[in-house]
Amino acid sequence: MNHILHSFYIDNLGKGSALPHEGLMNKHVDEGYIWIHMHGPAEATKKWLTDDRTVDSVATRVLLSNDARPRTIAHENNILINLRGVNLNPGSKPEDMIGIRFFVEKDRIISIERRPLRATSDIAQKIKSQKTSLTPGGFLASFALTLIDRMNPTIVSLNERIDTLEEKVDGDDVDATRYRETLSTLRREAIMLRRYLAPQRDALNTLALQNVDWITDDDRLRIRDSADQATRITEELEAIRERCAIVKDQLVDQRAEEMNRNMMLLSIVAAIFLPLGLISGMMGINVGGMPWTETNMGFWYVTAIVVIVGAVQLLVFKALKWL
Repeated sequence: MNHILHSFYIDNLGKGSALPHEGLMNKHVDEGYIWIHMHGPAEATKKWLTDDRTVDSVATRVLLSNDARPRTIAHENNILINLRGVNLNPGSKPEDMIGIRFFVEKDRIISIERRPLRATSDIAQKIKSQKTSLTPGGFLASFALTLIDRMNPTIVSLNERIDTLEEKVDGDDVDATRYRETLSTLRREAIMLRRYLAPQRDALNTLALQNVDWITDDDRLRIRDSADQATRITEELEAIRERCAIVKDQLVDQRAEEMNRNMMLLSIVAAIFLPLGLISGMMGINVGGMPWTETNMGFWYVTAIVVIVGAVQLLVFKALKWL
């Protein structure tokens, strides 16, 4: 039954033990709770959920849906909640976030994922090696915090990349084209991550408000803590997006300044050669009365006049601080 990825029984002391994958359908316990984690795309998963009498059609449809936008749905005394975590699979982009769906009863948690999620493996290893949450509400809080923990290195990496970019932009050697591409990538990643984190914060806050008997006061505090952590990361992503906009403005300003400087240089060159061209042009007209036409020094007289006029113009430009 490879559609079931993990299955554990957690007793009332928080100690977990692996369950065989057979015989889990319709299984409930008097003390503690069961966690069953399944692979969403498998046909056996759909059949398993359909045949399980305690999972109705509404829950089945939500668990198997392609849309995994974070949200919380109260369903009688049960909870349906979608969460998302960063994609840390090899060759994948972290902002391509992976959804995980939960159907939570007082004594059983059914979760579905369509792609491997590192946080799921973290929770499974934790259950094997140490005590875990005593209630399903505490389990959800731990899972949400684990998702945040897995997300933190990605946020740190984004901050470091924008820090490096800011330092380079403040320097003299600025490759505006390459930096604009990097900025666009950073901004897109921040927007895509925030797109799912903001509703995840709302979903966790909504979960903390649910009046079900398997969410204790301590569970509510931990769920609110995970919502606060999601809020913190959301604010950091907003700050990264704003910093990208500031750096982009700096690049635009530097580009405009460089263009203005080049245009100023071209204007000065044109201003210098305009009178010189006038002098040389007037000296080259073929009419009577032109001076120095009968002397071999005429060319050098004109050259001297051009050099003197050019030098005077340079001095004037320097005095006006155009150079």
